[in-house]
Amino acid sequence: MRLIEALEILRRPTVGDRSPFVVSLACGFEPLHLRTFLAARLTQALPRAAVSVSTGVFDDLLGNVRRAADSPVDAIAVVFEWSDIDPRLGIRRLGGWRVADIAEIAEETDLYLERLGRELISASTSRPVICCAPTLPLPPLFAQSPEEGGAEELRIRSSVAGFAARIAQHPGIRVCSGQSVDLTSPLADRRDVRAELSTGFPYSLRHAAAVAEILTTLISGPAPKKGLITDLDDTLWCGIAGEVGASNVSWSSDAHTQRHALYQQFLASLASAGVLVGIASRNDSRMVAEVLARPDLLLDREAIFPVQVDWGPKSRSIKRILEVWNISADAVVFVDNSPLELDEVRSRFPDLVSLRFPCAADGDAGLWPLLEDLRTLFGKSAASTEDRLRLGSIRSASEYRRADEDGDFLAGVKGVIEFSSSAAHRARALELINKTNQFNLNGRRVTEAAFTAALNGGESRLLTASYEDRYGPLGIVAALVVRPGPGALMIETWVMSCRAFSRRVEHHCLQYLFEAFGVEEITAAYRPTDRNAPLGQFFSSLLGKLPVGPVSLTREDFGQRAPARVHRVSEAGS
Repeated sequence: MRLIEALEILRRPTVGDRSPFVVSLACGFEPLHLRTFLAARLTQALPRAAVSVSTGVFDDLLGNVRRAADSPVDAIAVVFEWSDIDPRLGIRRLGGWRVADIAEIAEETDLYLERLGRELISASTSRPVICCAPTLPLPPLFAQSPEEGGAEELRIRSSVAGFAARIAQHPGIRVCSGQSVDLTSPLADRRDVRAELSTGFPYSLRHAAAVAEILTTLISGPAPKKGLITDLDDTLWCGIAGEVGASNVSWSSDAHTQRHALYQQFLASLASAGVLVGIASRNDSRMVAEVLARPDLLLDREAIFPVQVDWGPKSRSIKRILEVWNISADAVVFVDNSPLELDEVRSRFPDLVSLRFPCAADGDAGLWPLLEDLRTLFGKSAASTEDRLRLGSIRSASEYRRADEDGDFLAGVKGVIEFSSSAAHRARALELINKTNQFNLNGRRVTEAAFTAALNGGESRLLTASYEDRYGPLGIVAALVVRPGPGALMIETWVMSCRAFSRRVEHHCLQYLFEAFGVEEITAAYRPTDRNAPLGQFFSSLLGKLPVGPVSLTREDFGQRAPARVHRVSEAGS
């Protein structure tokens, strides 16, 4: 993005009502064009928000972080440079570059980073903090030539790397990848010496744009995809199994088909982080089963589900997989080596991301961009317990689909639902609220800061529900934000993971609310969306009609119309 483009974006008039989204940009240097690029990028990424970027006081990074933490902002972006750690590591203020000064600078680096870490951790308790560590070259103050890494320089760099690793362990802090910065902004082009000396802004326009783009991704990036559907022949392996036989398809360096081995290894990595992996292949099912049973397969066969193998269109197989996973096409990626197959799938599922696996003519170099694209689409700060449980719950869901109407099957699964109001579950609840569509009360999304503020400062209360049965645990599958009142209760937010469908968890949630709060009526802020039909149908079963707006339900009506509750209910800590 060029500066003129960023300014044009910010000059455009706003259309319609937009919720404010405030980001505090905490720097020690003059933020100048970095602020402009960040505001423009966020405006593009959040078209329904009124974005504003606030800044702090020059040469007071710690104070700026502290003031941002005390302000009603939605996110804090902290960008610091070497000169913030110690003025002698910069070029605008003088402090001495004598050899005797270097050891002292290294000691001061450790002390300053310790103080900065405390401030960042404190700020991250109520909103996300995005931190970008120094990206500029160090000045030539070391005794060694630029080609040699001396002990003092390496110690300073190690201190910063260790600091970044420590703060990245905190769930509310996201650290910008140094490798990503390196790939998008060449080191030699980052510093603008003239601007730094005259205005205090150290970045070239190109580098400021690159940093702003990375910050924007970490502040407001799209939700990670949930599933990957892959082709087999000349994709998961090299060769056509039906022609060369199951033992002759390959994925190894010896056969010069290492890119297929790397792809398998990458899929195994995704699966270990909770990503669903399925297969859609026009193939012979017996031949495919033989290949998938080979002991040298790098992707665990148990991590693949379902496997759709027939001679019909790929789009039909993908439709079946989406039904089994019970997720929408826009949460899934399809990988195939055939442009024709990819176009056929795109024509049926335009919201599904379709990527081409590099063919032999492309050479091995084509694999690297594919893996980077996939990591971008599936990347997440951390794999949750619920992520790791996802595949098992999908497998067991087929049993529930065969449950008979009178509930005898469900009564025998030994289900346990645990309700909790623990603040420790807020991160999972927020994740569910902002990514759940089918069982979502009104489709409202909320920022971490607004969510925390509503629960800390108002009458609203968070309630989560965890589920497990003889098939295994599902983790936290439902989140509700409720507001008690005299004799009644308002449900402001209610979301439930699609993995909990067909288990009557939603019925247990309402029963628990009636009993735990001792109310005779519950009102839910329901609003139909283009995706929450399952929730509308649930309310319809209790009301006798399809709702079009807020729903009111009495305890008596619920007791008469709801099916039997067959699971054991407990409360956390009881």
